[in-house]
Amino acid sequence: MGLFSFLKKKNEPVAEAPATRLRAGEPSRLSAEAERERQREIARATAAKIDAIELAMTTDLLDDGDTGWGSSHRPPAAATAPLASSADTELGLLDGQLEADLAPANAPVVEESAILYANGQADLAEGMLRDCLGELGRSERLPWWMLFDLYQSQGREQEFDSIAIDYASHFETSPPAYTDRLPRQAQEAFAGAAPTLRLPAALDAGLGAHLPALHRPALPGTPVRLDFGAVRSAHAAGCAALLASLQALRRAGRPVVLAGADALLAVLRPMLAIGERGSGEAPWLLLLELLQLLDREKDFEETAMDYCVTFEVSPPSFETPLRAVADAGAAANRGNAAPALAVALDAEQRFLLPPLVDGDIGALLAAIDAYASSAQAASVQTAGAAPVVLDCSRLARIGFSAAGALHVRLRSLAGTGHPVELRDLNHMVAALLRLLNYGDCARLYAHKY
Repeated sequence: MGLFSFLKKKNEPVAEAPATRLRAGEPSRLSAEAERERQREIARATAAKIDAIELAMTTDLLDDGDTGWGSSHRPPAAATAPLASSADTELGLLDGQLEADLAPANAPVVEESAILYANGQADLAEGMLRDCLGELGRSERLPWWMLFDLYQSQGREQEFDSIAIDYASHFETSPPAYTDRLPRQAQEAFAGAAPTLRLPAALDAGLGAHLPALHRPALPGTPVRLDFGAVRSAHAAGCAALLASLQALRRAGRPVVLAGADALLAVLRPMLAIGERGSGEAPWLLLLELLQLLDREKDFEETAMDYCVTFEVSPPSFETPLRAVADAGAAANRGNAAPALAVALDAEQRFLLPPLVDGDIGALLAAIDAYASSAQAASVQTAGAAPVVLDCSRLARIGFSAAGALHVRLRSLAGTGHPVELRDLNHMVAALLRLLNYGDCARLYAHKY
């Protein structure tokens, strides 16, 4: 497959392409040099203010007598010495180095766009990222990934699909699938420990023995988290058992959070063919149920028509999936009820963060403290340090001041000897947390494309 026209020179004629397609060397939305420079000045000014805030936060932390973390004090960016990079080291803000010497994760355009996005200036962040695709984006994938996450968090499927085609052509890989991650704050405010079940590699007749735990009594609004990342095969009996559980959860009004769903979709799709009934209806209906939970209405409608043709029945209708409805304050007040159920289903507890973390996050921090206390109690029983795992699969954006407050709290938790992990971060948020030196107290795991 040849490269798209964005790799051609300016003076070469190119075929007509949709306006949303990117062509390196041609003007993008921020085509004027003056406009680009203006945006960079805005971003640098913002970064300077934020450095001052962060320094003040760090100073306050040290003044509180938390000597255990004294070695992590970091001066303003302008005076910071370069840090060595490695696969396991998260880098802070490195200023004063040549751009060519910087790793992609802390290239200036990545840092500046992450800061702008955290401060609610998504349009400026988008413009900077799109503008760098013709240079940094020629060799590095991170700017593309950040744009993918930005578009999904804003529900902009058309723009996502446009650059996904260019990305696939340029890097000669399959394009990523779009998932609507537009935060619905009124419906998705849950924050707390969610019951978790990690599905086995084979979904067979034995799966039914593990599923009843999903239906144990729980407080209203408590979501169930299912992890399909390890699934490699499926059989009709296992599909039927999982389908029955998902339908029962929907009837009971329990929100469902899916992790690694694409792994199960990749197993189910090859099992199905239009006009072939050999696999039975269960894999078809399970695929439709998953697409509905993922809020992929277009894929659902196409698959429903194929199912209709194959089994000569009326196609099922799409229903908007139920979202988590409890709030962070309730999660803090209800104590250890939800974590206890999580232990029954999976040895690893996870604290599910809300889609937006910004402003006053005192209630959220209290809920994290309650969750960490339950993790400590579990570690006493198991004679091992239970990790404090924050599930960021729904986290679309974290404000800068909120990120600073969360950093201080996680440092304190890490000081108790329990490892702290932030899982399934989107790449916009991950870039910000690297910039704020979260690596001094936590492991960061961005989701994969």
